[in-house]
Amino acid sequence: MVDVDIDNNQHIRYLHLALLEAAKCEPTPTAFSVGCLLVARYPSITDPPVVLATGYSRELPGNTHAEANALTKARSLTPDELSAMFPNTEQTPHVNDVLTHADVYTTLEPCSVRTSGLAPCADALIAAKVPRCFVGVGEPDDFVQCEGAQKLKVAGCQIIWVKGLEEKCLAAARRGHQNQV
Repeated sequence: MVDVDIDNNQHIRYLHLALLEAAKCEPTPTAFSVGCLLVARYPSITDPPVVLATGYSRELPGNTHAEANALTKARSLTPDELSAMFPNTEQTPHVNDVLTHADVYTTLEPCSVRTSGLAPCADALIAAKVPRCFVGVGEPDDFVQCEGAQKLKVAGCQIIWVKGLEEKCLAAARRGHQNQV
């Protein structure tokens, strides 16, 4: 397999798009505002990247998180929509196969624990078998001690800490909090 990668400018561009998603969040003092993109190169890593789905915190009903929302939206794509997104395939792609070729771009480290009792985003990304996760900044210990990056890494997902947008990602995450640091 050829290891073709998009350059760091492309990673920064995708994280900027994830920041635009985070800006759509309704701010709340008791949760972070996070944005996420799922970007797939399918059926081969040499195919051009396609934004499969986007998500942001609390976008969908039920105190939802950005990564879970992006996965939900990706899974709601019809076979026709997937075929249009990935025209180089001989057969209609199945979303589960596409997700195994997807990179996650998230402004904040995927959660490893939820105080609401919902499933953590790290678990959802592991279940989807996404191979790489590009993270803007680690989750601060404002609410819980997050070990999402470590959990993903142990499960075989490559974690890439994208440098250069940490302050913007943290400011976006804490938008609406009393003591923004």
